[in-house]
Amino acid sequence: MALFFDAQWFDARLAERGLSRRVLAAAAGMSEADLALAYKDQRELSPDEVGVFAEVLGVSAAEIARQAGVSTPVPGAGPEARIAALERKVAALEADLARLLGRNGQG
Repeated sequence: MALFFDAQWFDARLAERGLSRRVLAAAAGMSEADLALAYKDQRELSPDEVGVFAEVLGVSAAEIARQAGVSTPVPGAGPEARIAALERKVAALEADLARLLGRNGQG
């Protein structure tokens, strides 16, 4: 994990996509001054900003967090959280299936 905001890495990803810092800031709902503070390690990115940066730059949120030196990269994105989210999705699908099968049996 990077211990600081890797400005060169971010600028290289932006250049690959033909984008500027201004575009990145606007996409994240940040002022250019706030982005400049993040680039200088004087402001940490929020989880929402990490997500937007990931989307704009086409990399994972975890990679953005690593390159930005974010102390808590992606809250709730550990393996346990992912498993719990998948279990909730499976339970919802099972409930939908049971409801659909119940309707089929009645008609």
